[in-house]
Amino acid sequence: MLLFRSEQHVDRWCEQWKRPRGGTLSLQQGWRLAKEWYGDRLSPDWRPKSTAEAEAAFARIGLEGDFWKLSV
Repeated sequence: MLLFRSEQHVDRWCEQWKRPRGGTLSLQQGWRLAKEWYGDRLSPDWRPKSTAEAEAAFARIGLEGDFWKLSV
């Protein structure tokens, strides 16, 4: 994960390093994703999220676009 100051900073970095722009999320979205993804990890009933569950979590957090789609 890389942290950037702005969308323009992301664009400059991608251009400089000749990398395609991937998914971006705010710090708030990152925190929400961490809580959603790992919040129940220590539960004895924990199981990995299915593709549909993961995509639903991304949608609840507002992570949209092709980068966040796991199903084909």
